[in-house]
Amino acid sequence: MTPDRRTKRRSRRGRRLRGLSVHGLIPNAITVSATCAALTGVRFALEQRWEFAVGAILLAAILDALDGRMARLLNATSDFGAQLDSLSDFVAFGVSPAMIMYFWALNGLGGFGWVIALFFAVCAGLRLARFNSRIDSLPSYAYNYFQGVPAPAGAGLGMLPIIFFLAFPELGQLPAPVIAAWMVGGGLLMVSELPTYSFKRIKVPRRFLLPSMALVGLAVAGLAGQPWVTLFVVLAVYMATFPISFRSYQRLREAAERLQDETDDDSGNDESGQSNGNGAVPLRPVN
Repeated sequence: MTPDRRTKRRSRRGRRLRGLSVHGLIPNAITVSATCAALTGVRFALEQRWEFAVGAILLAAILDALDGRMARLLNATSDFGAQLDSLSDFVAFGVSPAMIMYFWALNGLGGFGWVIALFFAVCAGLRLARFNSRIDSLPSYAYNYFQGVPAPAGAGLGMLPIIFFLAFPELGQLPAPVIAAWMVGGGLLMVSELPTYSFKRIKVPRRFLLPSMALVGLAVAGLAGQPWVTLFVVLAVYMATFPISFRSYQRLREAAERLQDETDDDSGNDESGQSNGNGAVPLRPVN
């Protein structure tokens, strides 16, 4: 074996054995923790401890929001982490909420209830697959929007009936067919083309910073004092933003299309006037 080939083999072995640093493992550890939290919610559902089951999904959503930011902060982003995050989101916000809702109400519908649970989980998986396939192909004006409801928000909307029950137990549980129809709607929202706000990318104007922080403080205080009522109100307000996000997205798309048409017209005029130095269009001879 030549010295060059021996050196290359040693360098490849060194890269394989080098591994990741501890700080590079932190985001992936957070992602795995989100998966474990959501699956623990299924265990709580089996024990009919519904408050803990919903709380476990909420904890998984918080961890899911942290892992990406931690990866960027530590400069530890990787293809492995991206794939792990997608698999974790499917389990945490597709499978686990579907199982919790099945054990809570859908099992009363027999096989039809199981079909609804499977439908919701499949919609979450399809939504994540579409997001990964379009992540680099969206137009610039769509930067502040998601196509469809993101998986964590979709899990919250799908579980809104049980959150409503925990917030207002005196009103009783909704009928199982109504809950099934609601979950079908939540699954369709995830796979739809409805533009929804990506709040983590929206920049808050300086004059709204203090009111925004006050609202955040109010929400945190509400979660501490009346968690289920606060969570229900937050999800209801989020749903109320759908018409607003749809209209704003439509306006941005129409403006982008007008700008593109104007650009095409200008380029066409430039090409037609290239034959003369002064930009005049040559006349066609008449026979």
